[in-house]
Amino acid sequence: MNAPSDEQLVAYLDDELDREQRSQLDSLIADDPLLSLRVQWLSRSNLPFKAAYDELAQQAPLDRLQARLDAAPSPQKPGFSRRWFIGAAAAGVALAGVAADRLFLAWQTQQSHNWRERVGDYMALYVPQTLEHLPTDEASQLAQLRTVDARLGVNLSPAKLKLPGAQFKRAQLLEYDGVPIAQMTWLDATHGPLALCVTRTNSGSQPLAHERRHGMNVVYWTEREHAWMLIGHHPASELEDMAKMFKTRLNV
Repeated sequence: MNAPSDEQLVAYLDDELDREQRSQLDSLIADDPLLSLRVQWLSRSNLPFKAAYDELAQQAPLDRLQARLDAAPSPQKPGFSRRWFIGAAAAGVALAGVAADRLFLAWQTQQSHNWRERVGDYMALYVPQTLEHLPTDEASQLAQLRTVDARLGVNLSPAKLKLPGAQFKRAQLLEYDGVPIAQMTWLDATHGPLALCVTRTNSGSQPLAHERRHGMNVVYWTEREHAWMLIGHHPASELEDMAKMFKTRLNV
């Protein structure tokens, strides 16, 4: 089943799907934390959707819209459910669709910002002594990376994570608001702790970008269903070179 649309999720929340469709969505939501967040956002929003669509329906040319929907090659004829109002609003009142899209995009942007903020807060606590004592044998690292791969669907190995002048120390799983975040850490002889972090996203691909958090430089990007960030006390130009290298090695 492809990634569900907001209309499908609304139908899921309204209990308007058949048993098979609902079972498929149940499985997807259980396996995808970000999809679960979308469902929570749609179900918990306190915006007056029903009143808004009632008003839009009064203004919209309902007879013409219903005639078009009746003529569509569909095995089911939509009634006046919440899904119908979403379709009518999208077809007849573009402004409402634009406003909803902007609201959801703003929410996605905030979520993307929040996970990097939490990683920055966590990394601000690191000192070289945090990592010095950790075991660095390849068997331990492979076991840690397998755990990350199983949870986030990334293809990592010690060879892909080698950095000049820095020793790979640990891969671990963290969690923020129920969303898993993997953190790979190194101890650099000159600049101290360095971390590459990854989580799932549905925001699509975005190019490398820079920011600063807690006196550290950050390079971040997204590729397909994963969001990545590299954070440390290295100069921004060095971090960008590392990020480009990881994008090539990890095919991201």
